Amino acid sequence: MAHVPQVKIPATYIRGGTSKGVFFSLNDLPVVAQVPGAARDALLQRVIGSPDPYGKQTDGMGGATSSTSKTVILSKSSQPDHDVDYLFGQVAIDKPFVDWSGNCGNLSAAVGAFAISKGLVDASRIPVNGVAVVRIWQANIKKTIIAHVPITDGEVQETGDFELDGVTFPAAEVQVEFMSPADGEGSMFPTGNLVDELEVPGVGTLSATMINAGIPTIFVNAAEIGYNGSELQEAINGDVSALDMFESIRAHGALRMGLISDLSEAAARQHTPKVAFVAPPADYVSSSEKSVSAADIDLQVRALSMGKLHHAMMGTAAVAIGTAAAIPGTLVNLAAGGAERSAVRFGHPSGTLRVGAEAACENGEWTATKAVMSRSARVLMEGWVRIPGDSF
Repeated sequence: MAHVPQVKIPATYIRGGTSKGVFFSLNDLPVVAQVPGAARDALLQRVIGSPDPYGKQTDGMGGATSSTSKTVILSKSSQPDHDVDYLFGQVAIDKPFVDWSGNCGNLSAAVGAFAISKGLVDASRIPVNGVAVVRIWQANIKKTIIAHVPITDGEVQETGDFELDGVTFPAAEVQVEFMSPADGEGSMFPTGNLVDELEVPGVGTLSATMINAGIPTIFVNAAEIGYNGSELQEAINGDVSALDMFESIRAHGALRMGLISDLSEAAARQHTPKVAFVAPPADYVSSSEKSVSAADIDLQVRALSMGKLHHAMMGTAAVAIGTAAAIPGTLVNLAAGGAERSAVRFGHPSGTLRVGAEAACENGEWTATKAVMSRSARVLMEGWVRIPGDSF
């Protein structure tokens, strides 16, 4: 029996923040995958190695975690005053789908550098030495991101001494600004409330802040669900009943936020919303055995992504944390002490992260102008990925 040979597709494997993903230029994809649809989804799944019933993604580029099962497609921007269009696909590990419903904040830090290296940014906007300001159109959520990419001798500077908890080695700092980060066209608080009572059958009625900023996120108090906020991955990810509880909270929150119209739809929308739990500051030991002092943080936050507790913090969830912290009365703000603030430093499983945000209330409606954080990015490998020619 004859078999279709493999095809090779230009690609770059990049770490951005605490995530990794396979980056493509749109024009390098096979023609049938240059448009949204089943062929594109099938191609990206095969590249990553999904769906994998073993949950390992051994036969692909994925790393068997939500942080490493990611794909990015970039092209010259179709939007005025933007340099590049950024489309993000979160590939499910053991199920046959790609979730296009949200952004990846961590990989956003790598978009500017990739766009420069692929000639997607006009050469006049790139200094010989200094910082290139790359204007990114986030196509999933239709928002603007500004990446400040360091340049040395006309090339992207990737090495440096900026340390990011959750990343082993230092690299160059990339400041990322998420402009008007409320997700979608609706209200930042889709229920109209800073705090709701969320009924979750089998769990109870929980206080919840449900916010669209960076990425739709449901915040609950750690104490209400039996946690102290200092948990690491092993405390939750091996507990099937705990993961089922969080998925139930996520599904019922998604319904209240208007992201789905029926609970059954939540399973096919795993990337959004996120669910996170917050607690006041406390001393704890991070996953790298680094001691985190309560005096060095404003609150603790733990967040789940694609059904598992994240090893650090998703960049988009950090935007949600920063924005919610800036609004008096949210659960995030209350856990941080309830004061007005323009920045917050929170503890997560790998350490700490600072994020700044600006929010204002006009005519009873909260809006956010931007959220800012520093990440880093580094190319790990570049060349081609190969997949069987009949897999898409």
